Amino acid sequence: MGAVEDARRAFFEIVSKEALLEEDVLVSARPLDPEEAIGTPAREDLPISLGKERIIEATFKGMRAHCFTDSPRDFSGGLGDILSFRLESNGERAIFFAALNACLKYLGLIKGTIHCKDDEPESCGREIAREIWRRFGKRRIGLVGLNPAILEALVERFGKENVRVTDLNRDVIGTERYGVEVWDGEGMLERLVLEVDLLLITGTTLVNGTFDRLHEKVRRAGKDYLLYGVTASGASWLLSLPRICPYGRE
Repeated sequence: MGAVEDARRAFFEIVSKEALLEEDVLVSARPLDPEEAIGTPAREDLPISLGKERIIEATFKGMRAHCFTDSPRDFSGGLGDILSFRLESNGERAIFFAALNACLKYLGLIKGTIHCKDDEPESCGREIAREIWRRFGKRRIGLVGLNPAILEALVERFGKENVRVTDLNRDVIGTERYGVEVWDGEGMLERLVLEVDLLLITGTTLVNGTFDRLHEKVRRAGKDYLLYGVTASGASWLLSLPRICPYGRE
């Protein structure tokens, strides 16, 4: 059945048990502008700063949560409305995961649902690289989703010869970042999984519909992986998916 549908089913069971479907509870979601979302980081090459992605913020009973998407849209409605989405578009999946994160946060089941700001994305990259080294030792790392701060930190820690990176953005595929060529996230997936020991996967793969194919290849190859970022905060908890997000707020 796939991670998105598995998350929907598990989320439905929780909100039904908590009688939240029967309440007139409003969930609102809206896109944030870059400064509102991540403040003023020193570096200007983050995807959100370049306008390739946006963060939407969902609010549920006063609790806020974020989700990355390339298809931001506004929404106002109940949890029942969201759970009835077809979840076939990036826009609907983004609202679903943002609302899921906010609701699970309200229930005290997760935290760290707000994106880091200002200088924290830079520190986050270094902390992720340090934690991977601490937990797994020296490995060949595959970064799924070009996050320049994380990529730079991985290269510094593991060496460019031990780092691979893929992305879906045609503007960056084929370019070189920190000595590493950016591969096509669709056409080079098999090679990526084959050549690395551990994959660091953006949570945005849940929103853009690419997670299931990638996860299946990683599972079959017996490779370790970690999801990173606030987008996957709720899904990681619901589905027991390993996640790292050292500077997620609140």
